[in-house]
Amino acid sequence: MTTYYNKGNKPTKLGFGEGLLEAGLRNQEVVCIGADITTSVGCNLFADALPHRFISLGIAEQNCLGVATGLALEGKIPVFSTYGVFAALRAADQIRVSVCYNNVHVVIGGAHAGVSVGPDGATHQALEDIGIMRVLPNMTVLSPCDATQARLATIAAIEQCKGPVYIRFGREAMPDFTSDVMGFEIGKSQLLRDGNDLTLIATGHMAWEALLAADILETSGIRARVINVHTIKPIDKDAIIRAARETGAIVTAEEHQVHTGLGSAVAEVVVQHYPVPMAFIGMPDCFGESGAPRQLMEKYGMTAAAIAEAGKKISLVTPNT
Repeated sequence: MTTYYNKGNKPTKLGFGEGLLEAGLRNQEVVCIGADITTSVGCNLFADALPHRFISLGIAEQNCLGVATGLALEGKIPVFSTYGVFAALRAADQIRVSVCYNNVHVVIGGAHAGVSVGPDGATHQALEDIGIMRVLPNMTVLSPCDATQARLATIAAIEQCKGPVYIRFGREAMPDFTSDVMGFEIGKSQLLRDGNDLTLIATGHMAWEALLAADILETSGIRARVINVHTIKPIDKDAIIRAARETGAIVTAEEHQVHTGLGSAVAEVVVQHYPVPMAFIGMPDCFGESGAPRQLMEKYGMTAAAIAEAGKKISLVTPNT
C-alpha cells in the first residue's frame, strides 16, 4: 500500500503564494505583478507583506507580460500570475516574442489548472496550457503535485532558473502529501512508489490519484511503479526510459488535454528510445463544464479508478505481468 499520507487538503495556489513570499523576503529584486485577481491566484501573501514590490496592472494580461519583460531586462525578477487560460492563451504572443525570444527570467503562475476548478466552467479551466507553454523555446514548465511541492517549485523557479518559467497550479484544496525533505530539482522526476509490472506517470493533482490507483492495482496482483513528473520541460528522459525498459508499459495521467500535455511529452521520449504500450488519462479532447470538482473529475475519467482500469488493460498486453 502507499506510504504517502494526506496531511490535509490544501490548495496548490496557496503553496505558490507561500513560495513567492519566501523567495521575495530573501531577495529584494523579486517583484510581483497582479491582474485584479490577487487572492484568487495566491499572490495576496506577497502583496500584503511587500506592498512596495507589488504592482497591480488591472485585467490586462498582455500588458502585464510586457511590463514583466521590461522589469526582467532591468535586473528584477518579476513574477506574474493569473488564470492559466489567460496567461497561456490570451498573452501567448507576448510570452513568445517578449519573454521567450529575449530569454528573460520571468516567472508566470498559471492558476485554475484542470477541471477541478469546478463551477467556473470551461472558459476558466486551463486544459491546454502545458501544450502551449512546452513548445516555446527557452521555457521551463513546472506542474507541482500538491501545495508543499508548489511552494518548493516556486522558490526553485525564482532562485534556480535564469530564463522563462511557467508554473501551473489549482484552486481547490487537494491532498497535500509530499514533504520538504523530498526536495525539488528542476528536470528530475520523483519515484513515489516502486513496481515492475507497469508504470503510472502523473503530474499535478493526478499524482495522488496515481498513488491510489497503484493501491487498487495491487489488489489484483499488479505492482505499479508511480512517478511524479513535476517538470514537464525539461522532462526527465532517464526516468521514463528506465520505466519503459523495466516495467514494459506506461499509463500517463494529467488534468489536461490528452493531446500535447504530459502524455505527449512522455510518448515522445518512449517512441524514440524504448517503445512500449501506453495509455493516456486526461481530458478527452473536449471542453469542460460547470460543476462540482469531484463530479467533473469522475465524468471525464480523471480518477484513481480510471487510471487503475487503464493499467489493468494495458498490463494484459505486456510480458511483465
